[in-house]
Amino acid sequence: MAKDTSKQEQHDAEAQAPSGAAQPGGGRPPKKMKRKAYEREMRVLHGELVALQEWVKTSGARICIVFEGRDTAGKGGTIKRITERVSPRVFRIVALPTPTEREKSQMYIQRYIPHFPAAGEVVIFDRSWYNRAGVERVMGFCTPEETDRFLALTPGAERAMTDDGIVLLKYWLEVSPDEQTRRLESRIHDPRKIWKLSPMDLKSYSRWYDYSRARDAMFAATDTAWAPWYIAHTDDKRRGRLNIISHLLSQVPYKPLAPRDITLPERQHADGYVEPGLPLRHIPALF
Repeated sequence: MAKDTSKQEQHDAEAQAPSGAAQPGGGRPPKKMKRKAYEREMRVLHGELVALQEWVKTSGARICIVFEGRDTAGKGGTIKRITERVSPRVFRIVALPTPTEREKSQMYIQRYIPHFPAAGEVVIFDRSWYNRAGVERVMGFCTPEETDRFLALTPGAERAMTDDGIVLLKYWLEVSPDEQTRRLESRIHDPRKIWKLSPMDLKSYSRWYDYSRARDAMFAATDTAWAPWYIAHTDDKRRGRLNIISHLLSQVPYKPLAPRDITLPERQHADGYVEPGLPLRHIPALF
């Protein structure tokens, strides 16, 4: 992918800034991105994601992408835009449910390992083993000792992944308190979004600073040279998605698709075929 150096440098500067900090350059954030401009940029990025897909298939690369962040920060929407134009046989989404009693008795990371990518796969974790450092810690689903042990062991586990050749990318999506409130309220009043509002979301909403402390401890322990955290500010979801996908593409040494000269073959002749007029049930043409 041809990279815009100034855009990438700006993105890198944002990634180094503390979460919740003002945008580089100070002043007001840019205006919300218009849909037309957003879709134009996304069309280009979707083409690059297809090129990435074909490179992954031919090279046998293994890519693991972790998405974490605040509630309502846009993890699901970002993952949807990444995967909507590529093959689900190459790009797999993993969103594990609450662990079973058997899984609770296992080594913590054990339930995630079977989902790691094989050759020619991109695996996207919508929430991941970092649940232990976030929601489980804040909501009291694990003990402080279990969290401390997780934070101590995770860098080594991720070093083993990257040493074995897995490309590991970890993204934290950050949203402001006001924007989080607006998005949660929109879920309350919009029948299309009410399913997104869980009792856990309401409990989490009141614990903003507990989550901030958990996030900070997670960064301090697991932001390593071999598996760094990349932070994306997503108050403007459209800009956030474009920035994340652009950054993702910049982290993988894929090659552009070679041009293909494709011509449709001639369609066969009817050779006397006539539709038989069977009493089939057609749906009403309401539109």
